[in-house]
This record gives sequence, structure tokens and C-alpha cells, in this order.
Amino acid sequence: MADDRSTGGGLSPQERKAIKERAAEVKNDAKRAKGAEKAAAEEAEVLAKISQMPDGDREMAERLHEIVAAEAPTLAPKLYYGQPGYARGGKVLVFFRSGQMDKLRYSTFGVSPNAALDEPGGLWPTSYAMIGPTAEAWDRIAEIVRRAAEER
Repeated sequence: MADDRSTGGGLSPQERKAIKERAAEVKNDAKRAKGAEKAAAEEAEVLAKISQMPDGDREMAERLHEIVAAEAPTLAPKLYYGQPGYARGGKVLVFFRSGQMDKLRYSTFGVSPNAALDEPGGLWPTSYAMIGPTAEAWDRIAEIVRRAAEER
């Protein structure tokens, strides 16, 4: 996250905001009904968050949303620390973080420990910096989404 830390070595304002957003997400999840109503509400929250993003990040988040819908339709949209995530069984597998909203120089596409991406050599990336991805980069993201969503 940003190096804009308070004088006591504590969390930055962006980190505190993300923690508060996550707490609100957990609270809302507990209140929300199950099934289709819950899924529709969670997707609406993700789409609302994407629509609030600054130009550039919004287009990347929209593109990722389309890729997940096409490549891993079993994943459900869900806010993850205040940003778009895509989950199975309530556990987020892939996510997008708006760099502009986090006051960082790039946005991030990431995978959680719940994703099935383990490599035999014991080393694999868990996040990717994004600044104006090319068609080739989007193809790579689609491949990662497919692999992350595979059942273990």
C-alpha cells in the first residue's frame, strides 16, 4: 500500500479505509439473505464500486468483470476489502484493486491463497501490476482466471 503512514508507524489512511470497508462487508454479509437475493446484491455492490472508479481503472475493472463472467462463470462477484473480487463458496479467488483509489501508481489484478495456482517449483505470482494492459496481457489474465477457478 502507500507509504503515507501516520507518525506512529501505524496504518496509512488508505489501509484504515480498506479495513473499515472490509468490516462493513462482513457485517452486511451477515445481514443479507441467502441464495439468489444475496448473489444479486453482491453483484450490484461490485458493479456500483466499479462505476465509482476513476477513468482507466474503471475500464480495466469492467474488462476483468467481463473476463471472469466468460472464463469462470461459477465465480460470484463479491466486494473484497472494498474492491471487486470473485469468489466460490464465499472465498475470493481473484480480485482487482484500483491503483488510483489507493493512491498508487498502478492497479493490481491478484489471486488469493484459495486459487488453484500452485506451481510444481514452489514459486508463483499472486498479483500483477496493471497500467493499460495490451490484448496479450488480457489473454494472460483470462488464462489466470481460468486456472484460479479450477477445482482442486
